[in-house]
Amino acid sequence: MSRRLIATGSSFEQEIGYSRAVVDGEWVFVAGTTGYDYQTMTLAAGIEAQCDQALRNIDSALRQAGAAMEDIVRVTYIVPNAAEFKDCWPVLRRWFGTIRPAATMFAAGLTSPDMRIEIEVTARRHPSAAHR
Repeated sequence: MSRRLIATGSSFEQEIGYSRAVVDGEWVFVAGTTGYDYQTMTLAAGIEAQCDQALRNIDSALRQAGAAMEDIVRVTYIVPNAAEFKDCWPVLRRWFGTIRPAATMFAAGLTSPDMRIEIEVTARRHPSAAHR
């Protein structure tokens, strides 16, 4: 089994010393991902927009790993204000409505007060993932 590290180019990956995702055999572990647009290093206002961008970032990392959103089996949401989580539900339904991974949400402080959500996922690539 080989282990492969996936980077997105975020300055945080180098500064902190972590990988956006780690591929270990059929498993892909995606680090907690916020709503930063890594191309511009900007953060949209509001939890809904940040949630959507975080999921786009996760989708990109999974594709680099030879996986897809449909391969996600577990998702964890971290929000500083639990009352805001409901604002994400329409976005989450669009991304996960048919996938329906096991999920956990908890409220905790994030690195910056501007961050409204952080999302971590685990995916399991299927044998046909090599064709993606």
